[in-house]
Amino acid sequence: MKKVILLLLISILLVGCSNNSKKSVINNIISKYNKSSGYNLIGNLEITNNDEVYNYDVEVGYLKKDKYKVILTNKSNGYIQIILKNDDGVYVLTPSLNKSFKFNSDWPYNNSQIYLYDALINDIKGDKNIEFNKNSNNYIITTSVNYPNNNKLVNQKITFNNKLKLKKISVYDKNGVSNMNLVVKNISLSPKFNDDYFSLDNYINDSDESNNTKKSSKTSSLDDVIYPLVIPSGTKLASEDRVKKDSGERVIMSYEGDKSFLLVEETVDVFNEFTVIPSLGEPFQLMDTLGVMTDNSLSWSSGNTDYYLVSDVMNSEELIEVAQSIVGVISMK
Repeated sequence: MKKVILLLLISILLVGCSNNSKKSVINNIISKYNKSSGYNLIGNLEITNNDEVYNYDVEVGYLKKDKYKVILTNKSNGYIQIILKNDDGVYVLTPSLNKSFKFNSDWPYNNSQIYLYDALINDIKGDKNIEFNKNSNNYIITTSVNYPNNNKLVNQKITFNNKLKLKKISVYDKNGVSNMNLVVKNISLSPKFNDDYFSLDNYINDSDESNNTKKSSKTSSLDDVIYPLVIPSGTKLASEDRVKKDSGERVIMSYEGDKSFLLVEETVDVFNEFTVIPSLGEPFQLMDTLGVMTDNSLSWSSGNTDYYLVSDVMNSEELIEVAQSIVGVISMK
């Protein structure tokens, strides 16, 4: 009998230690972040869409409470895009095109964001059913995620080393398949940024200097029209019109049926001077590029082509599915 009681006491103590370890680790992670002034993160992002894999170099600068800079470099073609948030608003910059979209947006709040450490911390704090695992070198925290435009994504595993330094994030769909992975090469919770690090003027000045030394190249025609591989059931291509514009051409494709939509493809515009374009909607990560998402449309640039997809009857997930099937074709060319 004494042996049974002793074993029960040991079991209770072990469970108690395990729970305390979980609580202690999570509290320490949150405490370290709360004491920081911001962070600087460098890593490699991998996004998977069916058989297509997209790889980015990522650099994130964040200064509490409301300044962000995310630099995404597509590793396959060197294409750079930047999300910038400062006191003036939210911008998505494409330096090679000499332009930026400006949003009146609350990005990045209220959504999960794989490359934003503060968003990961909020996911950890907001999940009452958090899972915690420990091995010899790492702590692995599993939380639910909130990606409003992609309900297929349901949870994420956030890996910290034994010194509580962020190492890796993997986001999974309903089938337990990893759709996004971020490997963190370095993260500092005591970053030092230049005074103008979050200023839009940096890119305006850089663009002006670049244009003094070389002219921007423009494409005058569309070499290929890309048709979506995914089309909603009961919908088909009804018309296709090719028209000239001031510096190139545009193709307008009308799809009619139960889920009608309009797809426009046109030669990309490269501005001679840095141009800020006011825009509705939110920045959106679309496989190989950053796009602009509204309630009923999605627009993006890829290669030498601008794309615009709009529908009055399709929801955002349906639009994304069509758009991803276009991006996938492009990436194989």
